[in-house]
Amino acid sequence: MNRVEGMTDQAPRPESDIPGKPTSASRTTLSHIMTASETNLLGTVHGGVIMKLVDDVAGAVAGRHSGGPAVTASMDEMVFLEPVRVGDLVHVRAQCNWTGRSSMEIGVRVLAERWNESTPPTQVGSAYLVFAAVDADGKPRTVPPVIPETDRDKRRYQEAQIRRTHRLARRRAIKELRERRAAEGYED
Repeated sequence: MNRVEGMTDQAPRPESDIPGKPTSASRTTLSHIMTASETNLLGTVHGGVIMKLVDDVAGAVAGRHSGGPAVTASMDEMVFLEPVRVGDLVHVRAQCNWTGRSSMEIGVRVLAERWNESTPPTQVGSAYLVFAAVDADGKPRTVPPVIPETDRDKRRYQEAQIRRTHRLARRRAIKELRERRAAEGYED
């Protein structure tokens, strides 16, 4: 993961001169058939393999939405609901849920189905990632606002704002604790 200063602690921006983009403009699906080389000692697919696919599709969405390079700032709530097996066709679906000045929350849903069956896919995981749009020098750049289109998109936008508030509160609380401990003479 890349580190860009101040990318997720920015307040929501006032009205932007950049025109907004609808959620559907950058929505992306990445599909991959799982093979034996991607398994762990239990015979199921490594969680890290799934996380890589999640980061890849989220990066594509962030780049599409921002119109250029974007780097991973954080990954929240990566949840594995069911194991993924060799021969599963995995679909990793992502969309931009929320934007700040230079940051974007990308929501990802992971689905799996047997490669040779015509049954509906099962949700096997989900994650939320924060990306920062960067320029050629790695400095944050402004992104277009996201425009939620459906009721589901609006709900995701609202939930993303709650997650952002929690991320910032957690970061502040940890910083304050470390400063207090340092003032008391504790070395970490």
